[in-house]
Amino acid sequence: MTTILTVAILAALLTSGFIVIKAGNVICKGAIPSSLFAFIAILFTSGLDVGLIMFPLTEFPTYASEEVYQFTNPLAIEFGFWGFLVWGFYFLTTFYFCVIEPKVQLFEKPLIKFVNNIVIMGTCAFTGFLFLDYLPSYVPDISDPVRFGLTALVVALAVFSSTDISYIKVLSVASTWLFFALIAAVMLNAPGLGFGELLQTMTNIGGYFTHIDQFTRPISDYHQFYLFWWFSWSIMIGQFVARFVGGLKTWQLCAALLVIPSIPLAIWFSVLYYHYINAIEITYMLNLAMVFVGIVFVINSLDSLIRLYTSNLDITVERFGKARYMLGNFVLMYGLILAYQFTPFNIEWVGLLVIAIYAAVYLLLAQRSRLLLQTA
Repeated sequence: MTTILTVAILAALLTSGFIVIKAGNVICKGAIPSSLFAFIAILFTSGLDVGLIMFPLTEFPTYASEEVYQFTNPLAIEFGFWGFLVWGFYFLTTFYFCVIEPKVQLFEKPLIKFVNNIVIMGTCAFTGFLFLDYLPSYVPDISDPVRFGLTALVVALAVFSSTDISYIKVLSVASTWLFFALIAAVMLNAPGLGFGELLQTMTNIGGYFTHIDQFTRPISDYHQFYLFWWFSWSIMIGQFVARFVGGLKTWQLCAALLVIPSIPLAIWFSVLYYHYINAIEITYMLNLAMVFVGIVFVINSLDSLIRLYTSNLDITVERFGKARYMLGNFVLMYGLILAYQFTPFNIEWVGLLVIAIYAAVYLLLAQRSRLLLQTA
């Protein structure tokens, strides 16, 4: 499994580099072109979830103590798990669905379409399951009825939001500003954390770029889990956000995806790392604020994925009506979340399915290489 994943990562990154070199000036424009800020907001909030908000403070001690991570500091490890290079997967798929897929229509082939939608549903449910599973870590002493009930509410809100395309821009932009407000609030919680101290803490991220080659393959089983998670998201996020690309050149799209989302990630992780190394406690109210922003991110993620598979399968409000649409998708999503909870089903299986889709697309494109070269 590790070998398959490593080969898949290298193939994706090399392909991304080839695309930038070969088709760097090709214009990428989606069906619903948006401003760069709106596009990045949709990408950022759809492609991330509550783990971004809540995981780092629990992961820093692990990265500081386990031998496998000792080649650099915990902040660089955290950034490497979430930032920069892994967004190259999203660049590859966003470019594909902007430029290549309209010509070749490979995702309309019955088998690829079927497997792709199974992946979307499975990953969507896994996002909900992670929220359900980690809620006791976010909200200590939460009871099981409240935990399952809150998860059901989040799914219901996401299903409702997916009923109208206009909601996604509002939700994504609002989520982005909420995230910035949360960063400011957590900074204020740390005595002595000014911009100078923040920049000094951020210099630790340089350890990621010094050892960037280490992050092109699984460092540990936990890193492997993250990479399968990113692969599981990659095709569907590219498929979803490609429609919002507003006319960027390919090299601009690549630079935007690698750099722009990594900046708020670097700031957020650095603020939390400052708390960690100085043993500063997160207050109860701040913890609630983090949970709230995390919930909004989860709703965003579920919304985008529900919207994607329902569009692919023509399960629309116009076709079934809002009530039946919402009830059917809620039962499906919540049922799959419970399947993760009560069965041994795991995200690595979904990641392997995605790698299989990649392999199939590569083989089919090799047979139609003339179309690919015409994009340059």
